[in-house]
Amino acid sequence: MRHRHRYLIAALLVLATPVFAGAQEPDAPAPRTLVVTGTGEATMKPDLAIASFTVLRSAETARAALDQANAAMSEVTAGMRQFGAEDRDLQTSGFSIVPQYRYDNQRPDGVQTPPAIVGYEVRNTLAVRVRDIAKLGEILDRAVTLGVNQGGDISFDVAEPRKARDAARRKAVADAAATAAVLAEAAGVTLGPVREISEDLGVIPPMPLNRSMKMMAAEAAPSVVPVETGENIFSVSVRMIYDIRD
Repeated sequence: MRHRHRYLIAALLVLATPVFAGAQEPDAPAPRTLVVTGTGEATMKPDLAIASFTVLRSAETARAALDQANAAMSEVTAGMRQFGAEDRDLQTSGFSIVPQYRYDNQRPDGVQTPPAIVGYEVRNTLAVRVRDIAKLGEILDRAVTLGVNQGGDISFDVAEPRKARDAARRKAVADAAATAAVLAEAAGVTLGPVREISEDLGVIPPMPLNRSMKMMAAEAAPSVVPVETGENIFSVSVRMIYDIRD
C-alpha cells in the first residue's frame, strides 16, 4: 500500500508540471522610447557677497604671534559689525599656527644641522556675508585699514534664486521637447507621453575677485575699492524620456 501511495504522488507531480509551465506568460516586449536632453539658462544680478579676510601675524613665539593676530581680528570683526554684519554673517573659515624654519644651519666643519625654528606665523581667516553689496567696496577698504593683510577672495550669490531657476527650467524643458520633436520627425515615428524627466542644476557665478588686499587698497586709494558684481548665470539640464507610439 505504501508503494502505491508513492506512485500516486509521483504521477500527480508529473501531471501538474505542464499546468504550471503553461501558466507562465511570455516576456512583454520592451517599450520603445526616445531619450533627449535639453539645457536652459537664466541670469540674475547678485544681491549677496561673501568676502574672505585673513589676518597674518609673525613673531618669535607662537604666543606672541597669536596675541597679535587675535587683537587684529577682534578689530576686524568689530569693524564688520559696524557695517551691519550680524553674528550669522560672520564665520571663522580658517585658522593655523605654522612654525618658520631656518635651513642654512651649516657648522664651520661643513656639517649640516637640522632646521631650526626661528618664529611662528598665525593665520586667522574670517568669512563675511555682505547683504548690502553697495557697501562692499567700502568694507574691503576698511578691512585693510583694520589689519587684514591677506585674502580678498569674493564670491557673489542670490538670496532668492527661485525665479531664475524656474525660468531656466522652462527653457530646458522647451529645448528638450523641441529636440524630441525634430528627432521623431526625422525618424518617422510619433511621440507618446513623457515617461520620465529629471534635472541637473548649476550656477555659474561671475569670476571672483582674487587679488591681495594691499593691491586692491593701493589701486583704490584714497577712495573705496571698486567692485563689479556682474550677473550670476543659473543653468539647468533636463533629461526626458518619451514613449514612441506604434
